[in-house]
Amino acid sequence: MTFKSTSRKLNLGSGEFLKEGFINVDYYSNSTPDISHNLNQLPYPFENDYFERVEADHVFEHLYEPFQVMQELHRICAPEAIIHIRVPHFSRGFTHADHKRGFDVTFPYYFNPKFGPGYQGVPLELVKMRLTWFAQPYMKKSVMPAILVWIGQGMGLAIDLLANLSPWVCSRIWCYWVGGFEEIEFVFRVKKGAA
Repeated sequence: MTFKSTSRKLNLGSGEFLKEGFINVDYYSNSTPDISHNLNQLPYPFENDYFERVEADHVFEHLYEPFQVMQELHRICAPEAIIHIRVPHFSRGFTHADHKRGFDVTFPYYFNPKFGPGYQGVPLELVKMRLTWFAQPYMKKSVMPAILVWIGQGMGLAIDLLANLSPWVCSRIWCYWVGGFEEIEFVFRVKKGAA
């Protein structure tokens, strides 16, 4: 069954954070998403070349086959669509019992046709990559005193500034000096017909 909607924006793994104007999809959630679907089960119930934007905030680390999911997102996205993903950086990615993996700066390589044997057959252009030391403050506010959230955000701004001068150097060398990074963000543009 294919889901029909006027929205061309998808919030994949919405959890308790439903986004207005998006089709919200989740399976393990206390909220009421627009679609209840196990994201490990492919294909997703959407037409080819439909979405203009897909957002996935801290969901890929819970999935068994992220490369197959990226292939599925490529299928359901229109040419030039944006896929915006936030996931834990490997330096802090395994602090949650349900995380299957952490991610690093090499993830985009697998969607570049020039990457030889590692290329996954899913042509995506990396538009942005960013490391974040103190991520998801909206969640931390429910479990930490406000003063600690403010301090964390302030320290995070300074650390992030330095880290994002060269995410590659940070991810390979000094991420451990600051206790690891909570998040790495990727923004991809979908390429169709490219190889």
